[in-house]
Amino acid sequence: MVTVIDYGMGNLGSIANMIKKMGGKSVITSDKEVIAKAKKIVLPGVGAFDNAMKNIATLGIQELLNKKVLEEKIPMLGVCLGMQLLTKGSEEGILPGFGWIDAETKKFQLDASYKIPHMGWNRIKVQQPNVLIQDDDPDTRFYFVHSYYVKCHRQEDILATTTYGHEFTSAVHRDNIWGAQFHPEKSHKFGMRLFKNFLAL
Repeated sequence: MVTVIDYGMGNLGSIANMIKKMGGKSVITSDKEVIAKAKKIVLPGVGAFDNAMKNIATLGIQELLNKKVLEEKIPMLGVCLGMQLLTKGSEEGILPGFGWIDAETKKFQLDASYKIPHMGWNRIKVQQPNVLIQDDDPDTRFYFVHSYYVKCHRQEDILATTTYGHEFTSAVHRDNIWGAQFHPEKSHKFGMRLFKNFLAL
């Protein structure tokens, strides 16, 4: 069972459908009692960084998520904005993030030939062996929609990079924590394989 955190921002149904397609079960919730029993967590997200952290604070689930991830060390996956929330903070706002990954979320500063947001299919380059994402298929690519990117302070936390104007971190990993800047739920067979690997953790 995968617990998909509902804090009012994200493609919750799309993620649940992808998990179901890969033979898994999920529950979409913001209920503390349900989250407390979670064995795997997906933290999705679309929208503004500060709004997300405010919603999580209002629901009173931040400390519970800290406990599940940092103490119980259950597998967790942050998707898009959900990956950015894993960092210490964002140039998009003033509120601190979870800080589970030693990183900051930065705004793309690109010349006029690059449209912002970075939207569409792009390739990733896996930087370390990993159970969640492999790039043994030379056509491996994922679907992106974002105006901000994660800058890691620890090289070992960078799972994959992508180039759009410059190279940026498109996936992170530390211990039981994974993050994907792209949308695996919109990435067809490549996203299906990622969710299949997550279910197998």
